[in-house]
Amino acid sequence: MCTIEYGVSGSNKGLRCMTNGLLLVFVKNPVLGRVKTRLAATVGDELALEIYLKLLHHTREITKKLPVDKAVFYSDFVDENDSWDNSTYLKKVQSGGDLGLRMKEAFQWGFRRGYKEICIIGSDCYELTPEIIMTAFRLFKIKDVVFGPSNDGGYYLLGLKELRDELFQNKKWSTDSVAADTLNDLKKIGLNYQTLEPLNDVDTEEDLPEAVKL
Repeated sequence: MCTIEYGVSGSNKGLRCMTNGLLLVFVKNPVLGRVKTRLAATVGDELALEIYLKLLHHTREITKKLPVDKAVFYSDFVDENDSWDNSTYLKKVQSGGDLGLRMKEAFQWGFRRGYKEICIIGSDCYELTPEIIMTAFRLFKIKDVVFGPSNDGGYYLLGLKELRDELFQNKKWSTDSVAADTLNDLKKIGLNYQTLEPLNDVDTEEDLPEAVKL
């Protein structure tokens, strides 16, 4: 595992890397009225926040024991006192413009620290499991890119062994064209990639699995 280096205030500021694998977890700060807005349009802000907190809990549970290093990238601010264990997760704030640029910056951050295999996930996929994530890392032995499409036309996981700008450019983020456009880029570039099984993201009331319904 990587050793977390602490600043004077106690906040974790960096890593000394001891493994090749890094998992980036993109989350939104759980603020009323600012998460799951499409879902909130039908169930209300309070219920949408409760559901998102369940999704965050699921994401922590499936990632906390994985034998790779982990970093949580918050949308707005780092919460050092939340339920993401500071001894397990390095905490950072997303930087850049649109979602593509923010993901690119996060991958760039990981590669600069010496990681050779990096996967990124969000916090919207209740069907995601530890086994699927570790399958992605194992596939790096034979593939350059691992891609997990979601059934809404986006993707729940992207794994890279090197940064490729094309994958984060010229996309209409949060639309049903993202997965297809990304796969087209992978084919044009000629990268050796593997597609994982499609999974469902939770974006609307119709997407809610029974375990998440309140």
